Amino acid sequence: MATQNSNPRSERGVEDPIIEMRGASVTYDEGESYVLDDVSLDIGRGEIVGIIGESGSGKSMLASSMLDAIPDPGLLTGGIRYNPPDDEPIEILDLDKEGIRELRWEHVSMVFQGAMSSFNPTMKIRGHFAETLDAHDADRTAGMERARELLSDLYLDPDRVLDSYPHELSGGMTQRALIALSLVLDPDLLVMDEPTAALDLLMQRSILQLLGGLREKYDLTMVFITHDLPLVAALADRLAVMYAFKLVEIADTREMIENGGHPYTRALLNSTPNLDAPLEEMRPIDGKSPAPINLPSGCAYHPRCPLATEQCREEVPGYHEGVGGAWRGVFPPRRGDQRNSAELRRLAR
Repeated sequence: MATQNSNPRSERGVEDPIIEMRGASVTYDEGESYVLDDVSLDIGRGEIVGIIGESGSGKSMLASSMLDAIPDPGLLTGGIRYNPPDDEPIEILDLDKEGIRELRWEHVSMVFQGAMSSFNPTMKIRGHFAETLDAHDADRTAGMERARELLSDLYLDPDRVLDSYPHELSGGMTQRALIALSLVLDPDLLVMDEPTAALDLLMQRSILQLLGGLREKYDLTMVFITHDLPLVAALADRLAVMYAFKLVEIADTREMIENGGHPYTRALLNSTPNLDAPLEEMRPIDGKSPAPINLPSGCAYHPRCPLATEQCREEVPGYHEGVGGAWRGVFPPRRGDQRNSAELRRLAR
């Protein structure tokens, strides 16, 4: 994977950021296809940030960018800075192969969607922990003790899990074992790419509660990527909305739910299932999200947006951070907006 680093700095209003992204982009086809487009985002130390949007909006590329893990032949450009708690800042895109090896798992760890595909089916869970510890020259005895503690924290029987092959565990048990594995080297930041997508609703809620407990006990910072808005509303301190490979709006979770200003944010809120709302009031988003090639001119959302104007079709809108109110000045709320957000407000932190 090729990388290129130009890292302009600007104040984003986040105290003590652990990750600072500036103008991060991922391109393929010699720069013709963008799968992440000029994203600037700070992750504050100790917070949980939820990244939401439809499938194909660029969420997974955003996650992979934080570890400089874009599949070849992708080109990652811009600037991504990691700020260790007691050391000098690290420009991730300037790291050599050894530096990247140390960054991943030791400082920034990732939980991928579908735990079964992350484990070697011929190796017991114990072997995965031992292999990870050995690869990073960590003390195996101390590391396995931490592994047992993490598994216990996730309400798993350490002896049973460690001595099992992945296929001998249920989906929920396997996912929790993967979370424990991602934390065994005591990273500062845990990036989770739709980690509960393959699980049933009860197990999703259970894992979210467990993640909240892990955050408090181990002083974790988390980035939680999902298309499930009600799920992340119960966990995240802030929400960031992505559409067409861009970050379109970010705000505190409750503020986003109550005052989301971008028309796409409102569409997401209004499409959220609500058992208390009449079925006829459900409002799915018409059309489909654009592909990386042949993006619409102007605002990429305008072909699906009922509020689009000629200006929207011609000009790329500016980025708004913080309160959704900046967008509300552009697109005043309409009667019936966010009628399905009552459940989200109940869930929001």
